[in-house]
Parts: sequence; structure tokens; C-alpha cells
Amino acid sequence: MENESKVSGASSDDSTDETNSEETAGQEIPVETETDGEDTSGDVTVETDGDGQATAREEAALQRVETVSNLLDDAIPVPGTDFRIGLDPILSVLPVAGDIIAGAFSLYPLVEAVRLDVPRSTLAKMLLLVAVDIAGGSVPVLGTVFDAFWKANVWNQEMLEDHIYQN
Repeated sequence: MENESKVSGASSDDSTDETNSEETAGQEIPVETETDGEDTSGDVTVETDGDGQATAREEAALQRVETVSNLLDDAIPVPGTDFRIGLDPILSVLPVAGDIIAGAFSLYPLVEAVRLDVPRSTLAKMLLLVAVDIAGGSVPVLGTVFDAFWKANVWNQEMLEDHIYQN
């Protein structure tokens, strides 16, 4: 009842009208937050629209994965050839630390795949590609060459695209 008296008393004063409008604005903010929360929960279920088209959320995830995989595997053209390398073989020049850093970045497509509810069998294949990339890249000298040819991130990107466009 105290709240009722304060509300009724507040409407009689001009200075408290501003307070009421602030209260109304304050009440609108949680409503917007609830709407954002509903959108987020709606994004949890990943579905295509039936004809192989990706949702906006899936497209955004694919763009992020493409950026990471391009950076790690295909960012730099080798002059005079059609071959491209990324930061992965360059980082592998640093013993141990370079492979750990590159491996950590290579896990990002898997994180996106988990968010998009990719089947466990596909996740296992993606993880295996990253594990081979880390193990092969950790071999001194030959690991750098291996990293230049083993395009685990590009292959993981392609598997993610296949999953999204086949559903």
C-alpha cells in the first residue's frame, strides 16, 4: 500500500512527473532486455528454411569461421604460384609455442560447430583434423612444411558448410 500512495502522490507534482517518465523508461529497458533474451533463446535452435538456405545466425558463424580458416591456412599467396599459406606454418617456426597458439586458434571452428549443434561424428572428425595439424606441425623443420600443406581449418570450414547447407 505504501507503493500505491507514492505513485498517486507522485502524479500530482510536476517534478515527479519526470520521475514517472523515468520510471516508465526504466521499465521499458527490462522489456527490451527480455526481447533480446527471447531472440537469443530462439537462436539456440539451428534450422535452415527448408531449401538449403542458412539462417542469418548460421551465415554469421560461417563468415567468422571462414575468416579464421583463411587467416590460418590461405592468407598469403606464394609468389609465382597458385599456392597459398597462412599463419599456421609461419607460427610453427616458433618451437612448441607456435604450434600451441596455432592449435588454439584452430579450435575456433569447433566452437562454432558446437554452437550450431553439429553432430558429434562431425565434431570428432573436425577435432581429429586439428589434432593431426598440431601433432604434424610440432615436428621440427618438417612440421612447417606439413603445416603449409595440411589445411585442417579449411577442411573444417567445408565440413561446417556441408552440415549447414544439407539441413
